[in-house]
Amino acid sequence: MSQQDTWRVVQWATGNVGTRALRMVIEHPRMELAGLWVSSPDKAGKDAGELCGLPATGITATNSLEEIVGLDADCVLYMPQGTDWDALCALLASGKNVVTTRGDFHYPPMIDPDKRARIEEACAKGNSSIYSTGSSPGFVTEALAIPLLSLQREHRLLTIDEYADVSSRNSPDMLFHIMGFAAPMAPFDQRRAEHLRGDFGSSLSQVAQAIGLPCDEIEAHGELSPTTRDLQIAAGSVPAGTVGAMRTTITCKHEGRPVLRFRANWYVTTDIDDDWDLRESGWRITTEGDTPVKVDIYFPVAAEDYAAYTPGLTAHRPVNAIPAVCAAEPGIRTTVELPQILPLFS
Repeated sequence: MSQQDTWRVVQWATGNVGTRALRMVIEHPRMELAGLWVSSPDKAGKDAGELCGLPATGITATNSLEEIVGLDADCVLYMPQGTDWDALCALLASGKNVVTTRGDFHYPPMIDPDKRARIEEACAKGNSSIYSTGSSPGFVTEALAIPLLSLQREHRLLTIDEYADVSSRNSPDMLFHIMGFAAPMAPFDQRRAEHLRGDFGSSLSQVAQAIGLPCDEIEAHGELSPTTRDLQIAAGSVPAGTVGAMRTTITCKHEGRPVLRFRANWYVTTDIDDDWDLRESGWRITTEGDTPVKVDIYFPVAAEDYAAYTPGLTAHRPVNAIPAVCAAEPGIRTTVELPQILPLFS
């Protein structure tokens, strides 16, 4: 890791995760906010502190890429809803390292060859690096999976179950119209599975390659299960017999054999038709081999605090990764290459 004392950081985007990251950079004992990019014209011109509930910082938000490129900064925390490859190339070519929650960079061989070449050229020009991470994918699929695998000499299968109870989320449009809870039972929309296949398949493929079991096939499929009773959740009503839970499974295979698997279990009730062994929100990681282990992770917060808690799960690891990424060799960096990510508290 770099021996420098402080890092000048730009925050790019201020959604839920970006706003948490912005606050963490401002409050970090060894980081200095160098700039802030926002997509909304309503936010442009406002002080960064105002946008994350802190006192004024003297840093004004901008929606100008040129202004950000012209700043003296060590790193950009890149956290928008979509990936702007032109903007990323400009940032990297200007000498700014990038840590992003976008899932495009977990495993370079799975990046579109033309886009990968552009990114690598920009990194070479700016002597900079880029790294994708977060909680899931990222922490649970890479940083946590690797030490669990290190206990084994015979590996059969690693399964990561992610559980998300969304019954307390008061977001009717998201739950009912976008995700499809409370809808009549119907075949699973394969497009949803394919969406997760990219981010999680690439993250798992990175680990598979590193342990000598490179992935030659990635399967993605989804399932729905109906609730067995009428429900009233924060977002509204869920009648019995309608969608109460959904599961998406991403499986990486080596020579036809499953070696790494991720299952996203989203639900508004555990009272469903199928035996999915649902539990409260968190993760369960299970290894099968000559030294099998099972690790259960829970989030010990009250339901009313959950919405304020979850952005930190995704935002904090990228902030903590900044020193290691700034010290890394130029190019697209991965968890298996970087040193262990350590937080700096003083």
